[in-house]
Amino acid sequence: MKINKVHILSDKELRSFQMVLLEMLLEIERVCKKNGISYSLFFGTMLGAARHGGFIPWDDDLDVAMMRPEYEKFKEACKKDLDQSRFFYQDHTTDPHYRWGYARIRRKDTEFVRLGQEHMKMRTGIFLDIWPMDSTPDIAPLRALHCFTCFVLRKLLYAEAGRKSSRTTALRAWYAFLNIVPHTWVLRRIEKLSMKRKETKLVRILTFPTPKGRTFGYSRKLFENLEDIEFEGYLFPAIKDYDSYLKFNYGDYMQLPPPEKRTACHPAAKIQLPPDANTE
Repeated sequence: MKINKVHILSDKELRSFQMVLLEMLLEIERVCKKNGISYSLFFGTMLGAARHGGFIPWDDDLDVAMMRPEYEKFKEACKKDLDQSRFFYQDHTTDPHYRWGYARIRRKDTEFVRLGQEHMKMRTGIFLDIWPMDSTPDIAPLRALHCFTCFVLRKLLYAEAGRKSSRTTALRAWYAFLNIVPHTWVLRRIEKLSMKRKETKLVRILTFPTPKGRTFGYSRKLFENLEDIEFEGYLFPAIKDYDSYLKFNYGDYMQLPPPEKRTACHPAAKIQLPPDANTE
């Protein structure tokens, strides 16, 4: 398998990259506030807010989470309120080649191609992930079946990437076989699963692993109690009990990782910042 070269950003370029992400987050905040939509900072973005007051210094990622009804409202709001001169709302309904079970906001006039995904036809560009949170069954056997179903659907969606980027010949062959299943069929199954919105105790992202594989989801209450937190000099909604969330996700989250692990989340084969980005 050919290994493509990773595009490494300088410190100044990385900071400019982060400012593009912040620009997208501010646009999400504007659209959500205008339409009364609830969301929260999530994953490493929540960690960065709590530990650094902004981006994790070496991070190239930004994530927000929405409960499924809010996620659907946001999708509709973007049709009329998103600044489409600068941004593109991406999911499988706006980009037929997009294979993931969650949405992204892409910055126009940029390029960002994930390493190992150069062959994929979906629209590219610097992106911010928007994660929908869905119900997980309360009954243990159903919960286990639900988790397994999510695992299978996730692997089927990943097959197009995995058939080229997996490290071993056997895995590449396995994903090539899985890729026979049309991704449109998989996305319809995910859509049906997401419609089961009974207010269960736990919620999760259907197409992303549960925290460290140890549980079946997050407490729903975490996403029902939000308050503003500072991030890069602005206030954004976040999980009020972020300490519990971050300990659950990362353990001793205030402890910095060793230097060799302070790397970008998304290794890229190609990155192009917007023409007006300051990299000097």
